[in-house]
Amino acid sequence: MKADRLKERLLALAEPDFQRFSSALIPGIDPDTVLGVRLPRLRKIAGELTKGDWRAYLQSASDGSFEEIMLQGMVIGRAKAELSETLRYVERFLPKINNWSVCDSFCAGLKLPGTHSKEMWDFLQPYCKDRREYYSRFGSVMLLLYYMDAAHIQQALRLLDEAPGEGYYAKTAVAWAVSIYYVNFPECTAEYLKTSRLDDFTFHKALQKITESRKVSGAAKDAVRAMKRERGSRQEPAGGNPDPPPIQSQRDFCFCNDKARFRMIE
Repeated sequence: MKADRLKERLLALAEPDFQRFSSALIPGIDPDTVLGVRLPRLRKIAGELTKGDWRAYLQSASDGSFEEIMLQGMVIGRAKAELSETLRYVERFLPKINNWSVCDSFCAGLKLPGTHSKEMWDFLQPYCKDRREYYSRFGSVMLLLYYMDAAHIQQALRLLDEAPGEGYYAKTAVAWAVSIYYVNFPECTAEYLKTSRLDDFTFHKALQKITESRKVSGAAKDAVRAMKRERGSRQEPAGGNPDPPPIQSQRDFCFCNDKARFRMIE
């Protein structure tokens, strides 16, 4: 499917009310780049593209809208190829990510750790250590989605503790990951939190996410609240954006029963 014909199809599927709703959930994005196409329709198109010459599609794909970029990520996640080839497409795609929605959706569709756990673990190391906001978020979200197990928890917490990612969405991803590790491995993560070197913002955001979980007992939440630091002891991100508004009328997807609470606008 040629880029111009694809854009015409997306425009035909766009909903003005949904465009306003979804663009409001993605701070920092230009609303004019959001067409307003719902994710199930994008997934259907991605499935069609993957059945055809998906390499030619990715070669000529347009980055003109939020949906066109999202679609490329979906195709990369679905396409059947050797690991080395898929990872080249991943590397080319990452610079296009400029918001939490595309980043987290891309991670959720990139299920390579299920079949190439060690190779993907090694591949993710530089991204977990990257200062760029969405490269760092990519690494953190991949950890919490695919390496939430006893074999990786110590190494994962070390990576998260040392993550140098700058920007609100890099730091909130680290906090989110730490909170999910706590839900699944409370004793180990609680010990880590006692000596954590996370900056104040990320540390307190992790505590907040832990205390919001329905899977953490009241007594455990009290113990977590008692870990709060004096404000200003460690550097916090300049500026900062509010958390995405709560989704009220849309579906709320949860992976692995609260292992990763991942919200996607339908």
